[in-house]
Amino acid sequence: MDFYGEQKRIRCVLMRGGTSRGLFIMRNELPADPELRDKVILRMYGSPDVRQIDGVGGADSLTSKLAIIGPPTRPDADVDYTFAQVSITEPFVDYAGNCGNVSAGVGPFAIDEGLVDAVEPVTTVHIHQTNTNCLIVAEVPVVNGKAAVEGDYHIDGVPGTGARIELDFSDTAGAVTGHILPTGNPVDRLDVPGVGPIDVTIVDAGTPCVFVRAVDMGIKGTETPAQIDADRELNDRIERIRGTAATRIGLVEKWQDAARKSPYLPFFVLISPPADYLDFATGRMIEAEQVDFVARLLFMLRMHKAYAVTGTVCTGAAAKIPGTIVYEAARPESRKRALTLIGHPIGVIDIEAAVEIEGDEPKLMRASVGRTARRIMEGYILVPWSTFAHTP
Repeated sequence: MDFYGEQKRIRCVLMRGGTSRGLFIMRNELPADPELRDKVILRMYGSPDVRQIDGVGGADSLTSKLAIIGPPTRPDADVDYTFAQVSITEPFVDYAGNCGNVSAGVGPFAIDEGLVDAVEPVTTVHIHQTNTNCLIVAEVPVVNGKAAVEGDYHIDGVPGTGARIELDFSDTAGAVTGHILPTGNPVDRLDVPGVGPIDVTIVDAGTPCVFVRAVDMGIKGTETPAQIDADRELNDRIERIRGTAATRIGLVEKWQDAARKSPYLPFFVLISPPADYLDFATGRMIEAEQVDFVARLLFMLRMHKAYAVTGTVCTGAAAKIPGTIVYEAARPESRKRALTLIGHPIGVIDIEAAVEIEGDEPKLMRASVGRTARRIMEGYILVPWSTFAHTP
């Protein structure tokens, strides 16, 4: 850190990873004290403020994200990566889980910063994801010693095309709870206060997710983010179910605590069979034949405008485990093939997933997702001195 008038300068890079965007900062650029570090991060992003007008947050959960990068602390990794989800309206930075989209930017960042030797045409980067203590393997195209940007790979939710980055999340089963099926069951019936009994599937692969049939919530499952977010009664039921599931897997003691103590995890996913619907951003038709099932994912108490990559890993795994809500909703022929096609609000995301059903617990054998990433801006972010002042 250095000085600029009444502010301190912190070196950082603004990167897009998949359908998310955020600052990438070296660990030694931030205060070591966790409380002070979070104060600095909140000031960077302009939180708490619904518009985040005094920072770089962008008033969107998909752009209120941060990657903290450092030297590896385990021998099989090239870099450490800590993910932070910065709350927009609360003075809270959540480190409970990982963001798979932001993960797509870690390999390119490590290569461009010289943390990993660049090897053409593809550099393999082993990433220690510290939030979950898992290893992510990124295959990053390289041109002229830097991470490639140009390419012909398109992901729904990002205009144009880019160089495909392959991300292997096979090591992330039980990332938070220790088990791919935290309850031991493909389906559990929860008795939810204010809702009543409801079937859920809870899977932990990439990140913990709670899957519920859209029809059981009284909706079609093809609704837009605006439609879901505007329905307060529906969101109240969703949070009660999510909170009850969080207690079941040990994330909180009472369901009422989930919104405050664990807003990021678990993700909540509405599942429905293949159906036609409109991409809410462009108006193009997503046809039922293009997807194996339709999913709508909520995190940080809001609906995701696309689909989380860690949620994709979890959904892909769930789709291969017989008896889960996802498996039952999926197109029957998709259950045996590697590629799973998930319909989300602005298109389709695919994952190659394989689960071995032997013994007491399913084993995640493969979970591979393609993404793109781009270094957008590099330089310094300025934080007022007063943020660093001691708070008694």
